[in-house]
Amino acid sequence: MKMRSAALSNAVAGSTGTSCSLSFFPPRMHQCNTISCRPRFLPKILALSTNDIKVGTNIEVDGAPWRVMEFLHVKPGKGAAFVRTKLRNYVFGNTVDKTFRAGASVDLANIVKETKQYTYKDGAQFVFMDMSTYDESRLSETEIGDKKKWLKEGMECNVLSWNGRIIDVEFPITVKYKVTEAEAGVKGDTVQGGSKLVTLETGAVVNVPLFVNLGDEILVDTRTGTYTSRA
Repeated sequence: MKMRSAALSNAVAGSTGTSCSLSFFPPRMHQCNTISCRPRFLPKILALSTNDIKVGTNIEVDGAPWRVMEFLHVKPGKGAAFVRTKLRNYVFGNTVDKTFRAGASVDLANIVKETKQYTYKDGAQFVFMDMSTYDESRLSETEIGDKKKWLKEGMECNVLSWNGRIIDVEFPITVKYKVTEAEAGVKGDTVQGGSKLVTLETGAVVNVPLFVNLGDEILVDTRTGTYTSRA
């Protein structure tokens, strides 16, 4: 009986010491704060110096993910150097100007990018599918915003997630679209510099040269919404 009590005491002592034993307590009862016993699935937050910030860097500020759109390193004649940036919020889409002290540490946003195919619209939701696993991701009209006018069935997109939440969709830079509405061509359509508005199959309205007609297929830069050429 004494031997059993001693074994029990040793087990309890081990559970509160630095060499935590997981074999005594059931997983739900085990409460150990030692580093060796912390959950391994917690995300690791990486950081970088503000001196290393570049356009396209994803950072986390005030608990939200931001993308660096512009940056400028400034070294005034007097005072400390700093980095002036323009950031875009992935969640809300707004942009802000923010200044960081040069050399300060900033957290990198853990953003996961996955290639998925836009398959169809289900009511007010846009459905994207992983073509290898067939897992679906859905975005509402509010979440996708104005980008919906460039969505075309079968298009492969980059779906960006942060902390398990989809925050953005990146389209191919150049996409081919069919013109579904356009003014009829008139004499002088080949004159350089002339332009007109046409409607594409997705509902987007684009400014194109006068020679583009109904039924033509054109290439559009989805980043700017500008006409590139006829396909």
